[in-house]
Amino acid sequence: MESLVRGGTRWRRFAVVMVPSVAATAAVGVAIAQGALAASFSVSGQQFKVTAKHLHGTGFEQYGALDVQHGGKYIPVAVSAFTDASITGLCQSVVIPTPIGDVTLRLTAGDKGTDVVAKNLYIDLDQLDADATFTNINIGVAAGDSHKGPGVKDKDATDPGSFAQEADEADLTGVKQTAWATSAGTFKLAGLSLGVKKGSGAGVECY
Repeated sequence: MESLVRGGTRWRRFAVVMVPSVAATAAVGVAIAQGALAASFSVSGQQFKVTAKHLHGTGFEQYGALDVQHGGKYIPVAVSAFTDASITGLCQSVVIPTPIGDVTLRLTAGDKGTDVVAKNLYIDLDQLDADATFTNINIGVAAGDSHKGPGVKDKDATDPGSFAQEADEADLTGVKQTAWATSAGTFKLAGLSLGVKKGSGAGVECY
């Protein structure tokens, strides 16, 4: 970790700094089961891969939560949230098993001179690798008391007193992540290209 001007902090190859502990995850799971917390929506049983050349976000927040898979299985995730985000060179892919073998759905956008832009963007992920710089970051904030980002997503399965972090700005380069869900108030995909190809792996998926 090194200090930068404007109160920035840089971590090279940032890999999900904040992941909920086993105890915290179990506590959230019990709260969901008892009806004290509700999940936003049921996620599918498939992760998807995302890469981006660069992501710039203002109003960054990250906290631990549980996604609930169709059928009731709990999946621990780190939710990365941005009040506003611009993304250069976005790629998203998901592999779908079929009777004729794997089929990959791949989407690209923001690679023709105009960035993808999103407002109130939430990404439920379990792995993130990137070169990252944060401006005016606070680590160890209570999730329910963070104020720099868009706030804990409505009905997200998280404890408001649990560990979170926040920053005025976040810049991530060479983004590579696996995620379970993404939601946004608005999501504008410039230069959208969507394709379906038989097969999976390198050359078909985003990575």
